[in-house]
Amino acid sequence: MRVQLLHAWPKDERMWDRQVPLLSEAGFRVDAPRLYGRGASIDGWAAQLLRDSDEPIVAVGASMGGYCALAMARRAPERVVGMMLVGSKADADSWDRRRYREEQISELRTRDPVSPVYGDPSPEDLAVAQEAMRDRLDLTGIVASFGGPLLVCVGDADDVVSVDEARALSESALQGSLEVFAGAGHFLSLDQRERFDEVLLDFLAQWRT
Repeated sequence: MRVQLLHAWPKDERMWDRQVPLLSEAGFRVDAPRLYGRGASIDGWAAQLLRDSDEPIVAVGASMGGYCALAMARRAPERVVGMMLVGSKADADSWDRRRYREEQISELRTRDPVSPVYGDPSPEDLAVAQEAMRDRLDLTGIVASFGGPLLVCVGDADDVVSVDEARALSESALQGSLEVFAGAGHFLSLDQRERFDEVLLDFLAQWRT
């Protein structure tokens, strides 16, 4: 079994620099792939990641990474044995959210220079990822039919995913559970590192051999 850590936007795989060695030391095979540069389709990202190995996967997805985790479960439910969705949703974007993404895409492709808050990913990589999120499928049905353990994590100060939305998502799953991080925002693994690591290791313990 392999643990796949899937990063959020506008972060990159380095957001998991703390968790990769932690999980390796705990005896798990783990990787943290870069999602940028894979095209403008989250379903396409999922297909590429599934081709990279034939092992069973526990997918840990933060925000955008959660969308990719769900797409992997849609494509290969027999391969994805567990999921941890961190500040993520299963439904498609509302029209208001789509319009907001369009504004971000336009800004990324026209602003000069781009604000350094975005860090290492190029403006075009970030814009393409926004297009992929904008056009993603509604995968609420995947959550409802998913046969493995599914843990939904959310911060009660998250301005993207509410606690009520996260609770409804966890309750819709066959083996769903919810973890609320008091005082945390959208990026739980960065906002509350020690607590996040504890929750992550506890979730993965069920696959320890």
